[in-house]
Amino acid sequence: MTEIKKKTRPKEFQEILEGKKNVDVRLADFDIKEGDDLILEEYNPETKQYTGRVISRKVKNLTKVNLTDFYTSEQIKQFGNWIIELNKLGIKDYQELCKKTAKKFETEEI
Repeated sequence: MTEIKKKTRPKEFQEILEGKKNVDVRLADFDIKEGDDLILEEYNPETKQYTGRVISRKVKNLTKVNLTDFYTSEQIKQFGNWIIELNKLGIKDYQELCKKTAKKFETEEI
């Protein structure tokens, strides 16, 4: 297990601290593996100084991608990329999905 320190902008730092964000996107210019500790140090790019706030999170999963395998550089520059975090399907969500699916089949002829 390795500790890896990275600077993090205030908005993203706060979202991670509050539990609103649990995905972090980084340039893959360093070694990291599942189980490592990612130490996030809040950094203010306007003042070019660290704020002193630090949080640590365990790396759960890693996926390394080269975006140009999927899109051209021009597309990436024009549109950017979304990082989409998906919620797990809870039992109530699953039950609601089953009800909607059943209703759809009731109204369609098979």
